[in-house]
Amino acid sequence: MIRLTESAVDAVKTAMGKAADVPGGLRIQVETGGCAGYKYMMGLVRDPEPEDAVVNFKDVSVFIDSASQPLLAGTTIDFVVALEGSGFTFENPNAEQSCSCGKSFG
Repeated sequence: MIRLTESAVDAVKTAMGKAADVPGGLRIQVETGGCAGYKYMMGLVRDPEPEDAVVNFKDVSVFIDSASQPLLAGTTIDFVVALEGSGFTFENPNAEQSCSCGKSFG
């Protein structure tokens, strides 16, 4: 399905530790929009939706809705720290094109 690097897992664990409500995991989905056609959406949530696939990485559960699963298949998610800033990156083999910000694809 997808893969989270160790850096991404650590970033999610840190965010979960700082959350006011205790999240059950990270929800990742794809929505129509962005400058290339689709955009990645991520957020901490308490529970998965009934149709979500649940993928576990160490102590982090990732929830992916059924519509996003084929668009995210084989994707590697990393967390990078650079001079320009830090954030999650997506290496998606299904993306025919992507924008320069790395947050949307087509």
